[in-house]
Amino acid sequence: MSGRNGIVLAAWAAPLLASASLLPLVDRSAWLVQAAVLLGLMAGTGVAARRVPLARPLTVGAQFIVGTLLLTLLFAREEALLGFLPTPGSIRELATLISGGVQDVGRFTSPAPLTDGIALLLVGGVLAVGLLVDAFAVTYRLAAPAGLPLLALYSVAAGLSEGGAGALWFGLAGAGYLVLLLAESRERLARWGRVFGGPAHGGASPAGSTGTPGAPARSGRRIGAVALGLALVVPLALPSLGTGLLGGGPGRGGGGGGGGTISAVNPLVSLQNSLNQPENREVLKYRTNATETDDLYLRIVSLDQFDGTSWKPAGRRVTDVPGRLPPPPGLAGAVPVTEIATNVSAADWYVQDWLPMPYPATRVEVPGDWRFEPVGRTLVGDGDQTTRGAQYSVDSLLVRPSAAQLSVADSSAAAQTLPDEFSAVPDSLPAVVEQTARQVTRGAENDYERAVRLQDWFAQEGGFTYDTQVRAGSGSQAVARFLRDKEGFCVHFSFAMASMARTLGMPSRVAVGFTPGTAKSSGEMSVGLRDAHAWPELFFEGIGWTRFEPTPNRGSVPDYTRPEVPDSEVDDPEQPEESEPATPSARPSDDPDCPRAERALGECGSDAPDAGAAAGGGGPPWGTLLGAAAGVLLPAA
Repeated sequence: MSGRNGIVLAAWAAPLLASASLLPLVDRSAWLVQAAVLLGLMAGTGVAARRVPLARPLTVGAQFIVGTLLLTLLFAREEALLGFLPTPGSIRELATLISGGVQDVGRFTSPAPLTDGIALLLVGGVLAVGLLVDAFAVTYRLAAPAGLPLLALYSVAAGLSEGGAGALWFGLAGAGYLVLLLAESRERLARWGRVFGGPAHGGASPAGSTGTPGAPARSGRRIGAVALGLALVVPLALPSLGTGLLGGGPGRGGGGGGGGTISAVNPLVSLQNSLNQPENREVLKYRTNATETDDLYLRIVSLDQFDGTSWKPAGRRVTDVPGRLPPPPGLAGAVPVTEIATNVSAADWYVQDWLPMPYPATRVEVPGDWRFEPVGRTLVGDGDQTTRGAQYSVDSLLVRPSAAQLSVADSSAAAQTLPDEFSAVPDSLPAVVEQTARQVTRGAENDYERAVRLQDWFAQEGGFTYDTQVRAGSGSQAVARFLRDKEGFCVHFSFAMASMARTLGMPSRVAVGFTPGTAKSSGEMSVGLRDAHAWPELFFEGIGWTRFEPTPNRGSVPDYTRPEVPDSEVDDPEQPEESEPATPSARPSDDPDCPRAERALGECGSDAPDAGAAAGGGGPPWGTLLGAAAGVLLPAA
């Protein structure tokens, strides 16, 4: 292999080896394969440009243009011309993905789900570093400065890893840089045309000897091995250095005090992964004195800010958890309510900052350091507090409005008293969303009828298909694509209905949590990963935030949206442990129109598809990494 080809290969391998330190930060490694392919195409562009030959700045510019086209093809092809030529729409899509990726990085602990935004940041970052490395080492023949972008790439991984990047990742990143330096040195020596190998056995070299580059190469390898070894070993022998590039970092800072501000974690990113797990691992189990659990959704958090591309929770003030939570907003005394009691136990492996509980809760007893967010009526852990192994009790209201009460409730008037974030409709929302909403609800006499028509259109009449394998999607066209393709899972259905409700003047938000789960022979209810769910909530004056269920074959359709509303009773709320809950649907996805008696016997079928393959492995792909490293290092050496 010629010297120039060797350094091109080394300039391609070095960013990939440095980017391997990012693998533990996400739950899937597919992005690294994408980055390797795109980086190879961009490096090939540089080889072709230098053979023309183009001026050095033009060579770098050509590689930048090719990299941009490749990113457009991979992440915004639906908005691009011919699938890869940038347009204003594709640029906006990429900007939206970058913004969403930055937010996801700041909100999720590792390993984070591989969202489209995070994937764009990873692949785009590797391409940017690869372009700089290729420009320094190959185009301008200055390999040493190429270590700066490689160090920056590794530093990102070290800064985002909770325990710091491991020694393996540092070793791979350092090896990539050393290979780059050695390849550049050999190419520089080859340009001299003649290398002196030194005298043999203490004598002078014969005249005309051309020598070999073996001695300089061996010296370079020895120096590199010693330097890399010192970098790995010395920090371990110097405890006074504390946490550093390879050391463990501190955990999340504790809060303390009764106030503060939270920037809510968006759990939607991992919801699809939960639904597609091959094993329905138990997340929670609970006992309740409610005789019917169909409506006992365990709510984690609500997403109330809508920017036209995504729904997310707002950052709000939090306080100490009061002994008795304030009354829920909008609920009038004429609406029938019953207070129920529920005791919940979380699995030891389930780690969530938010406390799952029925809505609206009136009292919560939970050990640990928790804070109360009054607007969303949620509890969030302070500092390192999570749900891991938590055992807590919740009193909550079972709100049973009638269709007549909802019919006279004016949700449009409530929009004047609620914060703007609950009714804002961004200008970027495609016009087809409002047009479809008005078409579906044509002839409805009030907001309640409009809401029921939207729910029934999604769940029954619109020809939609429930599929957890459909890409969640993002961008201003995501809702429009869902309305066109009519395939998706709960995220698509809840986002679309809440967006359409806002275009009709109804305040709305999206709630995230779990469906009621499955009854066990012990009398407990078991909630698994596949019970993860998202649903829309609409606000009606006099009733408050009201749940709807547009997702077909998931959860249960609320009784107040049906022609007949059966009565519901509860046992003594003071004794939840001694009561036996009625057996609900054997699966949360059973037909909501099936009679309860038949559902209790498990005689109702379900059209819900089986869950797909799990996303993300349980650890870094050691075999793949070592094989790739060997495949790169051997040819370069």
